[in-house]
Amino acid sequence: MSKDILIVGGGKGGVGKSVTAVGLIDTVRSRGDTPILLDSDTSNPDVSKMYKGEIRTETIDLDDPNGWIDFINLCDEFRDGPVIVNTAARNNRGVTAHAAMLHNAIGELDRKIITFWVINRQRDSLELLNEYMRTMTGSIVHVVRNAYYGEEHKFELYNGSKLKRQVEEAGGQSLVFPDLADRVSDDLYSSRLSIDAALKKLPLGNRAELTRWRSEVQRVLGGVLYA
Repeated sequence: MSKDILIVGGGKGGVGKSVTAVGLIDTVRSRGDTPILLDSDTSNPDVSKMYKGEIRTETIDLDDPNGWIDFINLCDEFRDGPVIVNTAARNNRGVTAHAAMLHNAIGELDRKIITFWVINRQRDSLELLNEYMRTMTGSIVHVVRNAYYGEEHKFELYNGSKLKRQVEEAGGQSLVFPDLADRVSDDLYSSRLSIDAALKKLPLGNRAELTRWRSEVQRVLGGVLYA
């Protein structure tokens, strides 16, 4: 797994991309891998700020072709572990316009591309996923149903869709990403705390909830990455 490019996508704001990226960082570190984080949310790189000083972090603009060049060069330069890409809400346009560069380089990079596409229960999440899959044909795509928006059975549009069958027939999985109590999530983002830092600083009850969530996230994501 140490060579993989792990892209966290969703194509829109508020679906839970950043918290999924945090979960990925924590999961790969728990297995002894050292990731690099490329944060393309250049206007508000929350995840980079949370992990700055603990792992290498870079911000890149994936709306700009130069950002894709930087992305590929960083993947080529960094060989110590997985590359985790936290995408911005708008990045579907950049993927459509420039992802061919990554496809052209992937053979020499000798890495797999794995996408975790985060959805809520709205139709546009699926429309954006369909668009992404048509463009990023070289990526394995796992769909992340964010439990913040409800239990698994409430994702009716996705659960009964042709798109779900396409994802799973292509080797992807349909995951349920656990919800984290709002007050603990607010602690992480307002104070820019990594999970390890939060487990040293937060009050006991908050730490207990974070530990529960962390265990569930590592089970869900680790079951995909380290199967």
